[in-house]
Amino acid sequence: MINVLIVEDDPMVARFNQRYLEEIEGFHLIGISNSIEDALVELKQCKIDLILLDVYMPGKRTGMDLLEKIRMEQRETDVILITAASEVNHIQNALRMGVVDYLIKPFEFERFKKALTSYRESNHMFQKHSTIGQGELDLLLLKAVRDTGDKVPLPKGLTRSTLASIYDEIVSFEEESFSTDDLADVTSISRVSIRKYLRFLKDICVVDETLIYGVGRPVYQYTLNKKNIERMERYV
Repeated sequence: MINVLIVEDDPMVARFNQRYLEEIEGFHLIGISNSIEDALVELKQCKIDLILLDVYMPGKRTGMDLLEKIRMEQRETDVILITAASEVNHIQNALRMGVVDYLIKPFEFERFKKALTSYRESNHMFQKHSTIGQGELDLLLLKAVRDTGDKVPLPKGLTRSTLASIYDEIVSFEEESFSTDDLADVTSISRVSIRKYLRFLKDICVVDETLIYGVGRPVYQYTLNKKNIERMERYV
């Protein structure tokens, strides 16, 4: 579970954020702080993975002061700003200080959900792997491109039409494993090219790769990972 602290001085807004958060799986609310001082106490006492932070807070300190302190202390705590501060300089400063997302009040639940689920996906990926491929990293970094419905650029040397052709054949194998040679037999694409596309599909976790030892040289076998097939929509 991802531990969350809401830092918001308006009780009604805080309750809305809490209610929204409870609608999304994978998050655990540690508490609600109505001042920067109270938030600092929570940070010292609890492991906080994510803060939903307002900029304008009572007293002399602002949410930006808290963000700066978190960064100076190199805490492993991420921040999503939820604020009425829409000035460009506020947004630029927040992005430069590494906020995960920036929500301008008032906002709809769908935008809140998109911010939280995107964070959950990224957090899960970084926790699961010590290294990831460029394709998988692109899925995490190019959120804005995905959200607009535009296609994510393919690695150099790959084309959407060829990727679509290879993917269609992969789907036809259903749950059966297949090799580069198997794909070459049912397409007019060279084995060298097919390997490049399979490497890309493995990087974005659409296919799983297994090295099979038998008579002669080892052979890589692949299977379709049905849990991740929706990722293809971003490329074809």
